[in-house]
Amino acid sequence: MAVDSEFTAVTRRLGCLRGVSTLTGFALAVEIGDWDRFTGRTIASYLGLVPSEHSSGGTRSLGAITKTGNTHARRLLIEAAWHHKPLYRPGKIMKDRWAVASAEAAARGDAGNRRLHHRWKVLSAHRKKHTVANTAIARELAGWCWSLAVMD
Repeated sequence: MAVDSEFTAVTRRLGCLRGVSTLTGFALAVEIGDWDRFTGRTIASYLGLVPSEHSSGGTRSLGAITKTGNTHARRLLIEAAWHHKPLYRPGKIMKDRWAVASAEAAARGDAGNRRLHHRWKVLSAHRKKHTVANTAIARELAGWCWSLAVMD
């Protein structure tokens, strides 16, 4: 189904990121549809991956993620974010995915993979809980997915 549809190009570009296989990339492309209606910052709000806020006067406190928006796409990104925890070394599967995408998409995917793994290391060094760190990685992964999806 993903081989020849209107979402094929986006699916191939999204596949340049770790944790985003053909099925996940196709599902994200279908669930989000028109990526141009978002920016790198607003895509996370649409998916409910931003913290809730309780503010009063000069006090601002952030809570858990809002969980508003597209539940299925959020779950896909949360699952894909776990793949960025192990050491990043591009293997055969990743190089095969880069081969079917454009050179620019492969370079951006590689940069995203390196950045997201580095974020895991930083959050672990700050002793963040793995589930909290994974949600932060998923939020940033949404931005990387957006940047690949709108690349034309």
